[in-house]
Amino acid sequence: MYKDINNYIKSCIPCAQFNPRRQKNPGTLRPIKPPEGVWQLVSMDFHGPITPTSQRGNKYILCLTDVLSKFVITKAVRDNTAQTAIRFLKEDIISKFGTPRCILTDNGTHFTSTIMNELIKQIGATHLYSTPYHPQTNG
Repeated sequence: MYKDINNYIKSCIPCAQFNPRRQKNPGTLRPIKPPEGVWQLVSMDFHGPITPTSQRGNKYILCLTDVLSKFVITKAVRDNTAQTAIRFLKEDIISKFGTPRCILTDNGTHFTSTIMNELIKQIGATHLYSTPYHPQTNG
């Protein structure tokens, strides 16, 4: 019965014409200046939750990509918190490859938190945010 009702609503022309969209529109697109060299602009994002989880309990993959060279660094992590992203930046990125000049992230709470912004200020990088509801911005 649920399927029948759902199909009827989807095929109802007046419903489709007059009901408002429930999906949010993407924000205004803002151009991002192309990087002039390697490690000038990197994009970072969480992917997941991924099922099934790994034997170590990892549910997410944290990915950092150099925009110019397309060099990718990934790490399987248990959660998608700001602390996890900060630990990844300190231990797996900055200590091994140096500090990127600019970091592009989405508007997730793990990237917009005060502790993340404090770290980015501390390392002397610039933090750019992608256009809301437009995931193509972040690569």
